[in-house]
Amino acid sequence: MTTAADARPRLSHRQILLLMTGLMTGMLLAALDQTIVGTALPTIVGELGGINHYSWVVTAYLLASTASTPLYGKMADLLGRRPVFLFSIGTFLVGSLLAGLSQNMTQLIVTRGIQGLGAGGLMTLAFTIISDVVTPRERGRYQGLFGAVFGLSSVAGPLVGGYFAEHNWRWIFYLNVPLAIVAIIVCYRVMRLVPFRRRRHAIDWLGAGLLVAGVSAVLLALSWGGTEYAWGSGVIVGLFVAGAVLAVLFLVQEARVAEPILPLTLFRRPTFALANAAGFVLGLVMFGSIIFIPLYLQIVKGASPTDSGLLMLPMMAGVIVTSVLSGRAISRIGRYKWFPFAGTAVLVLGMLLFTQLQVDSPLFVAFVYMVVIGIGLGLCMQPLILAVQNAVEVRDLGAGTSAATFFRSLGGSFGVAILGAVLSARLSTELGERLPGAIAQLPPAQQPQFAGAGHEISINEPARILALPDPVRTAIQESFVGALHTVFLVAGLIAILAVAVTLAVPNRELRGAPPTTSNEALTREGRGDAATSMEANAQTMI
Repeated sequence: MTTAADARPRLSHRQILLLMTGLMTGMLLAALDQTIVGTALPTIVGELGGINHYSWVVTAYLLASTASTPLYGKMADLLGRRPVFLFSIGTFLVGSLLAGLSQNMTQLIVTRGIQGLGAGGLMTLAFTIISDVVTPRERGRYQGLFGAVFGLSSVAGPLVGGYFAEHNWRWIFYLNVPLAIVAIIVCYRVMRLVPFRRRRHAIDWLGAGLLVAGVSAVLLALSWGGTEYAWGSGVIVGLFVAGAVLAVLFLVQEARVAEPILPLTLFRRPTFALANAAGFVLGLVMFGSIIFIPLYLQIVKGASPTDSGLLMLPMMAGVIVTSVLSGRAISRIGRYKWFPFAGTAVLVLGMLLFTQLQVDSPLFVAFVYMVVIGIGLGLCMQPLILAVQNAVEVRDLGAGTSAATFFRSLGGSFGVAILGAVLSARLSTELGERLPGAIAQLPPAQQPQFAGAGHEISINEPARILALPDPVRTAIQESFVGALHTVFLVAGLIAILAVAVTLAVPNRELRGAPPTTSNEALTREGRGDAATSMEANAQTMI
């Protein structure tokens, strides 16, 4: 196997930090846009109209970003990191600017798709580029900072979205423009120092088309199932069948071409296959369950959408702290296996704790449970990507890293659909048991008015639920909490599978030398000036 030191450029710590600034800014843009729009969407629809296309504003971004992720990894392996990354962030910038200028829902949906096309490369290429300049042994402490970006975006997204929804929603998209320009300038300057040896290549356009079409079919089925169409309808079944057929054709195509988009031979490596399987399950549990916590805060505790984002701070604090600390620990120890294993185990505990949450539970209890989940996520998100990168050769770093990002995103799409269906089914049962008795407590003149409340009121309308008479509101809140217990129980049981998979991941030693101390850095580079001393001291802090 190719060693980690193969043609790896020697950047100074200052240059690496500068590069990290650009990469983290790009990642922040992509992560932020996954959460910032949801809070402001009712305001946007109110101004532009087109309520029937409401869900497509989110779906277009999800489709474009997920389907394009594997393509960016392979293109970066063939064409070089810098041009592909600059294309990705440039596309995101253009999409953001056009989204802010949208005059109707059709324009907004199209431009959100352009944004998603750019976002598909931002996260993948950030992990790939840092892997080009830092050995796997040292990489953990840098990639831990990427986990902090996810934590920050999860809190900042709803807060910023809520603020601009009250003032001018177009700045939700305009805000991306200066940040994207900063990322382009920084990465363009530093990435010139990262050499790339261009390989002779023939891009597998047929494989790319099959992959995009297959993933799009599956994601559309997951997005529409249970909402636009019944799960057993011809449209949903047809989309799943089409996705399966296209997936088979994609695998056949990848097995026969010289430069596959996703090299199937990588799956013969136990670490690569198991880490991606764990990432898929983690994405399913993480995205599929955590999205319901803000609803609990809004429906049961009466928080506004903006405040519910702020109340998620304990979870994000857990993610940020453990991402950074676990990254440093992995670099120091030189092995990664027990971090994702411990993280998934803690995640199971957090899910089970949420099954104990009640309508009258104090907020600090919910905060404690959030911290537990945050610790679990922080321990396992970045180490799984690091395990994948450590298992592949340098020439396949882009494809391998994009595969890890892709499977986690795909798992998240499955999680939202599966656990959303569980919540819907259980909520219907809970309402059927509680609502009739609650309505019977109302004055006779009001009872006909609320007879169909269970069908007319959506859990996506917390403000309307909170305005209901006390008996009906309490019944809906208790029904929602009861349904939420089932969701987190199912998520916890699925997370046990992630524990088993991470336990099976080989505990390989990370390639590369241990992180150098400041004195070693000075001796090796033979520099004694004051600037170098400050740089070396800063290195020990990462």
